[in-house]
Amino acid sequence: MAEASFQERTEPATPKRRQELRSKGQVVKSMELTSAAVLLTGTLIIYMLGHEFIQQLAGTMKDFLSLSYGSDLSQSSLLSLVSTIAFRFIVIAAPIILTIMFVGIASNLLQVGFLFTLQPMLPKEGKLNPLKGLKKLGFSQHSMMELAKSFLKIALVGFVGYLTVKGLIANSVQLVDGSPSEIFSYMGTSAFAVAIKISSAFVVLAGIDYFFQRRKFQRDTRMSKQEVKEEQKQQEGDPTVKGRIRREMFKRSRMRMIQAVPKADVVVTNPTHYAIAIKYDSQEMAAPKVIAKGKDLLAQKIKEIAAEHNIPIVEDKPLAQLLYKTVDIDEQIPPDLFKAVAQLLAYIYQMKKIKSATGGQKLEWQRQ
Repeated sequence: MAEASFQERTEPATPKRRQELRSKGQVVKSMELTSAAVLLTGTLIIYMLGHEFIQQLAGTMKDFLSLSYGSDLSQSSLLSLVSTIAFRFIVIAAPIILTIMFVGIASNLLQVGFLFTLQPMLPKEGKLNPLKGLKKLGFSQHSMMELAKSFLKIALVGFVGYLTVKGLIANSVQLVDGSPSEIFSYMGTSAFAVAIKISSAFVVLAGIDYFFQRRKFQRDTRMSKQEVKEEQKQQEGDPTVKGRIRREMFKRSRMRMIQAVPKADVVVTNPTHYAIAIKYDSQEMAAPKVIAKGKDLLAQKIKEIAAEHNIPIVEDKPLAQLLYKTVDIDEQIPPDLFKAVAQLLAYIYQMKKIKSATGGQKLEWQRQ
């Protein structure tokens, strides 16, 4: 029971999972939206350029029928005439075709962005299995939705077309006494009215379809809590390996820190719990900085190295605790502790000037 509930897909797909699905070509996409955009654009472009298109096409056909290249047609002249006519037809239709192609590509890019993958074309075991193919012919939820969309499109086209044509028929009575040009103009305008209303209805239907496709994709790509945990483990790495890396990094950091102790000017102690090595070079540093610090056993190690290299060891409990807790290694002394550290360094430099043999012994230091 617990296992079954554990496998329930209740979590939304993670960014990594969505990226994996995208690389396989599984994205939110509505073919209805692309079709509606192409249909609407084609209708508008034909309406705007239709008159000019018909005139140019009529002129081309007139040239073809009049045989302007001469009455004596040979095979070469006929081939040249057909090639010229075909080229002129391509030039006339190019704006319409290119605009429709651009809208089709743009509608896909707006839905899924730029995506190139051959994954959907690769053969899969499930696609080659005829039994699984037969199952898809049954009444699945997806097939029922597609069937419902087909009926809805037919009903929508019929309803919008009926209402539009009904109004046009009522207004066509006034064309009884009209000229042929008026009749053809009315027919063209009426055809455009029907086409634009049907195209607009398809756009609304496509918007609804895209919304449902998006909801379906989000539902189908849900993950179980176990899958999310496994993915997080993969991204974060094996805890054992991470712990080993942290220990190795700490070991190397500790080694570098111990190697820096001989360069210190003074070591401030607690005296037993903390040890902080401070260095100051007025030519290179704007302020003193901590080059090593440690607690308990590491503090004893720092003091041993300082004693071996005759570095002054000064006991100042409050200062040592503050430096250990607030200043990181290779970090400059903050302004609020600068005065105390400056007094300590001044004391050390004064002791060096009078050549007091302090060595690695503990100094009798009192902050002013």
